[in-house]
Amino acid sequence: MPIHRIVSMATPDDAYEVKSTFNERYGILSRKMLRLLSEDSRVSISELAKALGVSRRTAANRLRGIEGEFSIKYSLELNEQVLNLTRPHLIAVKFKKKPDYDAITKMLQSSYIPQCAVATKGHYDMLVYANSHDSKEYAHWEKSMQILLSEYEADWRTSEIVHRQLGFFPIRNELLDRIDIPDKYKALLKILNVNSRASFNNISKELDMHVSSVAYNFNRLLKLGYIKRFTLSMDPPKDLSFMSFFAKYNPSRRYEVHCSIARKALMYDDPNSLVSRYLITAPLLGSYDFFTMGAFDNADVAYSADVKFHKHVFKEDKVRVVHAAVDRVLFGRLPIRSLDTSKEYNMIRWNVT
Repeated sequence: MPIHRIVSMATPDDAYEVKSTFNERYGILSRKMLRLLSEDSRVSISELAKALGVSRRTAANRLRGIEGEFSIKYSLELNEQVLNLTRPHLIAVKFKKKPDYDAITKMLQSSYIPQCAVATKGHYDMLVYANSHDSKEYAHWEKSMQILLSEYEADWRTSEIVHRQLGFFPIRNELLDRIDIPDKYKALLKILNVNSRASFNNISKELDMHVSSVAYNFNRLLKLGYIKRFTLSMDPPKDLSFMSFFAKYNPSRRYEVHCSIARKALMYDDPNSLVSRYLITAPLLGSYDFFTMGAFDNADVAYSADVKFHKHVFKEDKVRVVHAAVDRVLFGRLPIRSLDTSKEYNMIRWNVT
């Protein structure tokens, strides 16, 4: 069984650790390769081999193996602010009547605004990530969805994402079609969004563009800051539990101290992890103040390491947490990848008083 310890306000550093038997089932070579590809999915086979200290043939074979094992899709983490996608929202929906998820999926996919929808089990039945470049269009879509879902007596709770501390939701090409950038950049961005490892030669054929022009436009995309990272996403492994939660606080005077204690847990993920307490963290405005999603060995550990941990740290702030486990992805992709969370926060240590 996985080892988990709940942190107290005066426990040693190892109290933050969540060890995973799932992580340990996969060799360090596979996990390090996933980390490298998550940080830069365009890294070459030769570069992978050199970084891992193996032959090019071994690296190529292992890459093919993990692509199949985890249903890897090479994608982009886009700079939504630069692309003027400035209406990011997370929505938790609870149905009083049994929902028809197939019908709801069609409703959602008919618009370019929702980017990912997930059926969940817990305090809410569906989680939606939505974004748009236009506040009026977003408001119109949200109201129309509430009307369409009224037949299921849906309780719709929406919160705007202030900023992402960690993680991302992949953006659909349907939304990229709406952004106001030159067509040549948009076409290239859409290809890379589907396959961020696409070679210049393949892009050249698809766009009927000279390879030198592809290279020039590619470099322009980088200089313009449209792309944060060439990365990947994975299908949720069936033998893992994914827990998401929304929190609402009534902050005490020690709220910032409690935030520091909670963030300290970021340092104690396995440095080459496939399982992480933090896949996404995001402060919110609206119905809730904070959102997170993590991956765990099983549902009991997910509740203990995620929800119970958070309630314990913020108990003085009268925190209210609603949580749900991911049941299935209705459309879009969950942002499952392998990153060093403490490195992402650019921290060496947390000072907790």
